[in-house]
Parts: sequence; C-alpha cells; structure tokens
Amino acid sequence: MEPRNNTEISEFYLVGLSEEPELQPFLFGLFLSMYLITVCGNLLIILATISDSHLHTPMYFFLSNLSFVDICFTSTTVPKMLVNIQTQSKVITYAGCITQMNFFILFIVLDDFLLTVMAYDRYVAICHPLHYTVIMHPWLCVVLVLVSWITSVLYSLLQSLMVLRLSFGTHTQIPHFFCEFNQVVHLACSDTFINDIVMYLGAILLAGGPFAGILYSYCKIASTIRKISSAQGKYKAFSTCASHLSVVTLLYGTSLGVYLSGADTQNSHSSAAASVMYTVVTPMLNPFIYSLRNEDIKRALRRFTERKTIVE
Repeated sequence: MEPRNNTEISEFYLVGLSEEPELQPFLFGLFLSMYLITVCGNLLIILATISDSHLHTPMYFFLSNLSFVDICFTSTTVPKMLVNIQTQSKVITYAGCITQMNFFILFIVLDDFLLTVMAYDRYVAICHPLHYTVIMHPWLCVVLVLVSWITSVLYSLLQSLMVLRLSFGTHTQIPHFFCEFNQVVHLACSDTFINDIVMYLGAILLAGGPFAGILYSYCKIASTIRKISSAQGKYKAFSTCASHLSVVTLLYGTSLGVYLSGADTQNSHSSAAASVMYTVVTPMLNPFIYSLRNEDIKRALRRFTERKTIVE
C-alpha cells in the first residue's frame, strides 16, 4: 500500500444541510439547542450514576459509558457545523476533515459495541439471574469496555490511514454537514478499491457482528420471558430491557435507513438531513428514553438535584 501525495488539496467544502441564507439562523438555533440538550442530558445520566451508590451496577456502568460516548459522538460534528454557520464559511481543512472522520468512526463503532455489551448484560440478568453477580464481575465489565475502546480506536485509525493514501482534487465538495466517511472516500481521484473492501469488511464485522449479538441476546430473552407464568413477572422482566431495546431500535433504524436508502440519495441533501437522525437526534433522545422509563434513574436524578440544591 503505497502512500499517495496529498499536497494538491488543503481543504474540503462542506455543503451542509441547506445553502439558503435565510435558513441559517434557524439551523444555528435548532442545532445549538439540540447539542446543549444532548450534552446536559447525557451529563446528568453520568453524574447520577456516579453519585448514587444504588446505581453502581454493571448495567449503569455501561449506561454511563454510553452517555459519555454519545456526548463525544455529537461533539465530532455539531460544533464544526455551528462554527461554519456562524462564520458563513463551509470550509474544513484536510487535516480537520481526516480528524473529524477518525473520531466519527471511533465513536459510532464504540456506540455499537456498548449497546451489544448492554444487550449481553440484560441477557445474563434475565436468563441467568442467579449467576448474574458471578458472571458480570466488575473486572469483566471493565474488560468489555476496554476491548470495545481498543477495537474502535484501531479500526478508526486503520480507516483514517487508508484515506491518507488517496489523492483528491483541488476543489472538492462534500454534500454533507460533516466529513462522512463513505462520501469522502468516493470523492477521491485515485483508486478506492482497497478502501471499499476494508469498509465493507468493517461493516460486516463491526456492525453486522454486534447486531447479530444483540438479536441473539433478545431472542434468548424473549424465550425466557415467554416461560414466565405470571403476567406481572413477564412485565417486570421486559421492563428491565425496554429502554435499551428502544435505543437499539432508534440507532439501527435511523442509520440503516440512511445507508440503505439507495445511490440517488447518498449524494444529496436528503441523505445529509436523514443523517441528522442518528448523529444528533438519537444521542439527544437516549437520556430521555433511559430516564423516563427507568425508576432508578429518576430517583437518582431527584437525589442529585436535591443534593445540589442543598449545597447551594
């Protein structure tokens, strides 16, 4: 794999969601509000799980990690878009684009892994409740998160290095509001065959694999719940994984909707608008899904806010 000379390009042009000048103040206010809600909501989840000893369990350990990743995930794209709208400039440097793409891949893969780990946690809790504390040992939880981080970092680094070997034209427009990996690769002037192979293999192994794991876990969970005789017992068992199932459905439903939408939309404003769902809306809704459907989180948030009020 011989590196290519990239000296002919120094920046990309992000087309964004709309080029209409009158829409820019509205878009700025909308995405700034969504970003602040995302950061504050996920930060509250993290603070609640840390401050409340009742939430020092594997499930909430994974949830706090997911909330942290969601903050980082949104922060890779939205702040740059807000700066571009405010400064009326749609330019992103070559180095900035590669960096943004690297962190975007890192956090979306990590998000996927954490949701898979959380599905395994729910599988053990419902299918093997008597052995839960033995199987989900704190050290195992830490190892699962560390493996997720290391794998995500290595994969994002590999993809970034693969892009560095490509050559681009001097005036390159990205029909998106961030440096979306697939579109950046296919804007290259050089051959992208190896990049496509690595990208498809990565999608199969790092997206399809975890998704299959989640499906397997919930098939086992559904089978176990069906065997419970009482309706109250079934409801209690299902309620422990309802929030996680909602988040999984939201993330996979929106992301698959974008990438399976066809070639026509892939290079248009509609694809960029659809991407808002899994890059901005999903991380924003996750804290609401977990807090509204989870009494433990509600109690922890109440204790945290009451403690803060007393201190002030």
